[in-house]
Amino acid sequence: MTTALHLLIDIVLGAAFGFLGGLFGIGGGIVAIPVLGLAFGMSEQLAQGTALVMVVPNVVVGLWRYYQKRSLNIRYALTLAISAVPFTYIGAQIATGLPSTPLRYAFAAFTILIALYVLWKAFRPSGAGKIAAPWYLASIVGAIGGTLSGFFSVGGATFAVPAMSAFFGLTQAAAQSMGLALIAPGTLVGLATYGVAHDVDWVTGIALAVGSIPAVSYGVKLAHELPERMLKTLFALFLLASAAGLLAHH
Repeated sequence: MTTALHLLIDIVLGAAFGFLGGLFGIGGGIVAIPVLGLAFGMSEQLAQGTALVMVVPNVVVGLWRYYQKRSLNIRYALTLAISAVPFTYIGAQIATGLPSTPLRYAFAAFTILIALYVLWKAFRPSGAGKIAAPWYLASIVGAIGGTLSGFFSVGGATFAVPAMSAFFGLTQAAAQSMGLALIAPGTLVGLATYGVAHDVDWVTGIALAVGSIPAVSYGVKLAHELPERMLKTLFALFLLASAAGLLAHH
């Protein structure tokens, strides 16, 4: 039976997840998933589905705040969002039928690789040039990111942020807004898919959302105040910590 204390803990955790989601442009789910597994004993699929209940409103608020900060490129955002949807559905359909442990380890390995790349990018020589690919190639990022979002609930954002920065010349803050844009429609598709598979704890998910929504704006504000290198470094360390949480969940 869900107690008032349990709900209060969920709300407080949600506030922390929402702040981090706004700060790093990933909706908060990537840190919520290992916490739900470790603290609540959820399977990987149940943790991912429950996290999505919180991620959906977080993404909406985060996108609006990044738009207000003039960090959201509408053309890129629409390209990513539209191309991600069908691939998110396919990835989620596959993920709901996979064993929990290999899925968790695969997500952790993927996260570590992304973190190492972001760290390398943060500390490479400042004279290294930026690539500015044509905007329509963002559809490739959307397709790959959508597939990862379906598999790992929020994996697409962790891929989209460094990809948009590396190949389209965006700042870290602007790239983070693209991460939110990519997962925006896919979160609804993913949530519906996990819901049909009965892999969602709605009570916990809603409590997390209640706590997270007000905190997202503060994270977005801080993201625009931090120096570029520091934001990249914190983003990478955040991913490594999330991966460690996934690997610690037995």
